[in-house]
Amino acid sequence: MSQDKKIPKPVTAQSLRNAALRYLDRFATSRENLRQVLMRRVQKSHYHHNTSLEEASQWIEDLLDKLQDAKFVDDLRYAEGRAGALHRKGTSQRVIRMKLKEKGIREEDINQALDALREETDSPNLERDAAIALAKRRRLGPWRLPEKRKAMRDKDLAALARAGFSYDLAQDIINASTVEELEKFTNN
Repeated sequence: MSQDKKIPKPVTAQSLRNAALRYLDRFATSRENLRQVLMRRVQKSHYHHNTSLEEASQWIEDLLDKLQDAKFVDDLRYAEGRAGALHRKGTSQRVIRMKLKEKGIREEDINQALDALREETDSPNLERDAAIALAKRRRLGPWRLPEKRKAMRDKDLAALARAGFSYDLAQDIINASTVEELEKFTNN
């Protein structure tokens, strides 16, 4: 029994507006990311109904301008929120920068978001804090069971390196003898 795929309705300016508002209701997003989401709808409509790509692109740009004027889409606010959330998860600044660029955030907004994060956390070393958060969340280094630490040392180092942290920082965290030793430096 094969299921026929449902053919989407042709897009209109109103259907794109409705789709954008539904998307914004569920997700925080950047202007560029919302453009890509809406363009995927347009491309499906173009494939099935030969919708004009130029006309639909203009509808999207007009809609994005209106949403930005109404502050439904604010790249700087999105970048600040996303940078904070990623940092708390234990993401390195390098990876935060990359993920924001993937969402179409401008370099100036990324820099402002990272500056705001530094001010908000009031920490002398954001990278170290993020690496510790990741190690704690993934149970690496001093959070690992003592009998498995030595055997898993290289894998723990590799996990921090893949997350974008420097080798020296990863070594400091993985080689720490206790959790308290790491937290002592974090709290000062």
